[in-house]
Amino acid sequence: MGLEKEKADTKIFMDEEGFNRSSSPALSDTEKSLDKAADRDPRGINTHLKLGFEDVIAEPASTHSFDRVWVCSHAFFEVSKYLIYKLLTLFLAVPLALVAGILFAVLSCLHIWIVMPFIKSCLMVLPSVQAVWRSVTDVFIAPVCHSIGRCFAAVNVQVDQQ
Repeated sequence: MGLEKEKADTKIFMDEEGFNRSSSPALSDTEKSLDKAADRDPRGINTHLKLGFEDVIAEPASTHSFDRVWVCSHAFFEVSKYLIYKLLTLFLAVPLALVAGILFAVLSCLHIWIVMPFIKSCLMVLPSVQAVWRSVTDVFIAPVCHSIGRCFAAVNVQVDQQ
């Protein structure tokens, strides 16, 4: 019965290279990382970068270049985009990933150990500060504002039109 359940849980699919791969619950760590690598943008963060030749270069129906020129341009665009991206990632991906990891680690550490304790401390002290501030305003500022208000309350303004 266990063998039948394992067969039922195992799914066969074709990967990009055309190889049959099975996804069973008992995958090794390497196979799991390969399965995760198949969809490298599962949340669609970079969907705006899915550009094709037709998205960048387009000829309207009224003006067309030679067919061979169009085909060669398309081929050069795709090949150069593919090769340059591969070369740039070859040299930049690991160092930039290291820098991004360090940056996010520093920001996380600052947020966890400095920012949030400071905010929580301020919120904890805030009721006391609020009570003191209310007393200060009631003792010093409120009487001044009341006096100024009484002074201006005695002023009558009349507008005459001549």
